[in-house]
Amino acid sequence: MTIDALEKNILSFDLTDDQAMIRDSVRDFANRYIAPNVIERDTSKKFPHDIVKKLAEQGLLGIYHEEKFGGAGFDTVSFCLALEEIARWDASLALTVASHTSLGSGHIALAGNDAQKKKYLTPLAQGKKLGAWCLTEPGSGSDSSDMKTVAVKEGDEWVINGAKTFITQATVGDTYVVLAKTDPTKGTKGISAFIVERDMEGVKPGEPMHKLGMNSSDTAEVILENVRVPEENLLGELGRGFIDTMKVLDGGRIGIGALSVGIARGALEESMKYAKQRKQFGRSIGDFQAIEHKMVNMAVEIDAARLLVHRAAWLKDQGRPYTKEASMAKLFASELSERASLDAIQIHGGYGYTKEYHVERFLRDSKLMTIGEGTSEIQRLILAREIKKELGYDS
Repeated sequence: MTIDALEKNILSFDLTDDQAMIRDSVRDFANRYIAPNVIERDTSKKFPHDIVKKLAEQGLLGIYHEEKFGGAGFDTVSFCLALEEIARWDASLALTVASHTSLGSGHIALAGNDAQKKKYLTPLAQGKKLGAWCLTEPGSGSDSSDMKTVAVKEGDEWVINGAKTFITQATVGDTYVVLAKTDPTKGTKGISAFIVERDMEGVKPGEPMHKLGMNSSDTAEVILENVRVPEENLLGELGRGFIDTMKVLDGGRIGIGALSVGIARGALEESMKYAKQRKQFGRSIGDFQAIEHKMVNMAVEIDAARLLVHRAAWLKDQGRPYTKEASMAKLFASELSERASLDAIQIHGGYGYTKEYHVERFLRDSKLMTIGEGTSEIQRLILAREIKKELGYDS
């Protein structure tokens, strides 16, 4: 093996200078602008336009998109580091960044031609506009192929009719990517993607939903009634929308994994802070073995989750297959975020059940991590398929 080959195969857990810079700068940003009013944002349930604008100014809404299309040109690992730092304090805000970058603008970056990228991806990556990804429907959740939204060709336009639900940035987004059936007789091969602008006639976002958590993230349904989009707004090849959607979801799962790590880290750090200050029986509760063990378990699993996330991100950056690794990272990290949040509440005792402390919010926010971008059950189905294939189970 040549020296160059050896160098390429060295296993290193060190961050690059750029990655460390992203982590440190976003951590500083989070401490200064995100942490101070996070409880107030959760309570008011208002979308934080001011902070999102500041994130855009930092280049964080297009962090891994190409520089020629308005992005910052960093890698997916850097994106994960940024999401973790934001989610450590405010998972709602991290979800806005993740969905905008991985899903809305991510689909355009994946399947768009240069003209579409110049027109739509550039302002999205610059944060001048927000993106939304319209896949889920009232009757099709985990089975996204069973959609009822249709697009019919009329002359040089497509006419779209249907309803989408649980759409992040539905009421604040400017540019939607909408999945619709263009040939209902072909199953998944008859699904296509379209770029739809919110101000097009017939696009009707609903009222923001009242949710368990992620309160300052915008979520609503989108109704499409005879929405006419020009032929050039077909995103990718006709009938290839579902294939591209699966790729978009793979990338999105990495982001959800990173977001989950951030929630779990917040749970640990808040628990350690509280356990050091809280005295019982004349001692800090953090010196009791039962509490120590909970915090140790959190710390070990957070490290494991972060490594899974970074491995999937690294594979994506290398252009290598990462479907299995993305599902592993998403499954483990999302379920960890819920466990860690529950343990954090237990450590805080009665105070953990109040909104005076952050940990009850972590638990409410963590639940979405095991549902969005494919439920835990769907991740296990994907992993079963991938592992069987890898081990030659079906051969």
